[in-house]
Amino acid sequence: MNVLLTGGSRGIGRAAVRALHAAGATVLFTYNRESEQARSLCDELGSRAFAERCDMANHDALPSLVDTALERLGSIDVLVNNAGIYTENPFFGNDYASWRAGWQHTFDVNLFGAANLTFLVMQHMRTRKHGKIVNVVSRSSHRGELTYADYAASKAALNNLTKSIARSCASDGIIAISIAPGFIETDMAAEALEEYGASVKAEIPMGYVGTPGEVASIIAFFASDAAKYANGATIDVNGGSYVR
Repeated sequence: MNVLLTGGSRGIGRAAVRALHAAGATVLFTYNRESEQARSLCDELGSRAFAERCDMANHDALPSLVDTALERLGSIDVLVNNAGIYTENPFFGNDYASWRAGWQHTFDVNLFGAANLTFLVMQHMRTRKHGKIVNVVSRSSHRGELTYADYAASKAALNNLTKSIARSCASDGIIAISIAPGFIETDMAAEALEEYGASVKAEIPMGYVGTPGEVASIIAFFASDAAKYANGATIDVNGGSYVR
């Protein structure tokens, strides 16, 4: 299994690279600024792991990323759209320019970067009549957020993209699934957990904040052929903090 995964240098993505590699996959993962973390992960895993710098907001760079992935991997069986950002962007308090800039950048990375990369990878998958798209969305895509509305909206749109792929592309051998984590102990969530950690834990019936490894194992399972009939599904990984 050959996997292209975005945002693999830290957090859920880093754990997912490890889990996929342990399952026998060859993985090319992207990073943006964390070059040292990316190199250390490749050194740790040795063969079958490659890192490539890519800013997911730079959509003109995505064709080159796909070309590099095909050169390194030979084929792309699975695309994991994991790269994502969020910064506080409340309804009240920010000026209009900051509000717009926040929405634009968040969507450029979380949605448009993923959608454009998916389009490019699916051209290759269609020629082989085989492929799987795994989109890492969020609990926020179902329930919304108080001060991260742009993040929640971008993840909701990405989740809907999963459903559209599932309905439109299965006849071409391409299926899709979404993984929707709740709060997870990652660098990206560290600031929010430090400020709101007690209230976050209070709403989780299992009593603790999940780990990247707990999400990564589910990504690895649904990337495999063992889960191919779950086309179009969204798998919630939130400790019961949000039950649909």
